[in-house]
Amino acid sequence: MKKVLCICLSTTIQKTVHFDDLVLENVNRSKSYRIDASGKAINSARVLNQLENDCAKVICPIGQKNVDLFLELSKKDNLQIEYILVPGFTRECLTLLNSKKASTTEIVISEPTIDFDVESKEKELLQMVLNSIDLVDAVLFAGSKPNCWSDNLIPKIAKIAIDANKIFFADYHGKDLLNTIQVAVPSIIKINSDEFISTFNLSKKIDEENLKKEIIKQSSLLNNIFVVTRGHLSTYASFQNNFWEQEIEKIIPVNTTACGDSFSAGFLYEYINSKNIELSLEKGTLCATLNAKSDVPGTIK
Repeated sequence: MKKVLCICLSTTIQKTVHFDDLVLENVNRSKSYRIDASGKAINSARVLNQLENDCAKVICPIGQKNVDLFLELSKKDNLQIEYILVPGFTRECLTLLNSKKASTTEIVISEPTIDFDVESKEKELLQMVLNSIDLVDAVLFAGSKPNCWSDNLIPKIAKIAIDANKIFFADYHGKDLLNTIQVAVPSIIKINSDEFISTFNLSKKIDEENLKKEIIKQSSLLNNIFVVTRGHLSTYASFQNNFWEQEIEKIIPVNTTACGDSFSAGFLYEYINSKNIELSLEKGTLCATLNAKSDVPGTIK
């Protein structure tokens, strides 16, 4: 069995509320409600374990004040969690689903900044990564970096993976990605088109043909696999001057939350097993589509 270490700094308790119709500035009564352990890499881990039981492990920080709830939710999904405790609460997100409009509204509640010994917590987290690295085939890092963590934390994680000859899958963008590239180039970078454009300072009005050229260019410069998702449009990928375009199934989505995370899980799972980019794109796309058909964030069941 291939194993994946999933690392998430933006741990989340996800509350999903489903409405027949959601009307602003009015009283809205939900038809269903659920709560899940979440965060991008955690969603990916859930899907990885659904693809093959027990193939994913998670390392993440958890807030002391709701650690029991987060671990209870993780246990429900059979997620293997190794964690560091930090002061305060794990942040919460609300997903509001509107059946009538087939729409998803995401509300992210940022917890207030709390002072703590960041350096010692980072050392603790990095030691967890070092202890696990020889037991896995790939490391998936996904999601934003809360401001409390240092700018060199993610590059250090990437370097541990690359130095150990493991696949490092990067699902993040902007300054964090650019900082990482300076230290250790990820084996696979997967971001959406808006993130690609902003990270590499391209025109927001770039057309499809020039976008394709830029993806090929960046992949060639970095000598890695570049995957760019485009929402309901086809997905692009490039490696060694080769280019792929994967069409997606047209559906009416129930919940678009964690579709990107589900894609990442499917792509990486197939890639570490077959090393075939075309098959990996197909698997990632299938997982994203199955997730969109469910109200559970990060699921293909």
